Amino acid sequence: QVQLVESGGGWVPAGGSLSLSCAASGGLLSPTCMAWFRQAPGKEREKVAVIYSSGPNSYHTYHADSVKGRFTVAQDNAKNTLYLQMNSLKVEDTAMYYCAAHQEEYDNSWNCLGRAASQYTYWGQGTQVTVSS
Repeated sequence: QVQLVESGGGWVPAGGSLSLSCAASGGLLSPTCMAWFRQAPGKEREKVAVIYSSGPNSYHTYHADSVKGRFTVAQDNAKNTLYLQMNSLKVEDTAMYYCAAHQEEYDNSWNCLGRAASQYTYWGQGTQVTVSS
């Protein structure tokens, strides 16, 4: 059973940076499709960034327009860890951030990067990010 545990959330002033981590345990096998979602109170869950990996040095990524140029998703296969580096944070980035993973034997980057939240198999418990003005 795959388990995902996020860490790194907290409070930061606008313009600051935070780095989120998501440690995966329980045997995620390549290819992997992992993502960061966020949900603010009263809003729908939003896909922030996705990374598809089919090998140690093979990655495809997606970033939502709202975070492009400010957030960067990365994955360390050796450590089974997903990262989200968040720079130039804005008040509107305040939300609960969730890590998600999907495992499919014949997955591909096209399917992974376009995958909806409802199609992800595994979810973390979330980590709160609060950006103050």
